[in-house]
Amino acid sequence: MAHVMNPAIEMALQAADRAHLFQDLPGAGKPLAFLRNPQDSVFDKLMKEANAQPLGVCLNQQLTQARGRLRTMTEPTERKEQMQLIADLDARFHLELEAMRKYG
Repeated sequence: MAHVMNPAIEMALQAADRAHLFQDLPGAGKPLAFLRNPQDSVFDKLMKEANAQPLGVCLNQQLTQARGRLRTMTEPTERKEQMQLIADLDARFHLELEAMRKYG
């Protein structure tokens, strides 16, 4: 589930961009230092070649699909099962996000 502040943050970023507040920032146009780790570049290349996605991305896609299916369901038992699946996926997704924040 998206954070409630995402739309406000997005609007603030768009307003700052329209006001040209992001021009002439230090390091503009240069690669980000944390992306220059050679180990990461090898890992990223392997992920791209294998068409692999991080677990968090996969879980987020599954959540989106599960929520879409729930909107079309009318039978109470099916809806309850789908809501349980969504709750499980959401918990796994947030655990994965926390692990990524902690361990990279």
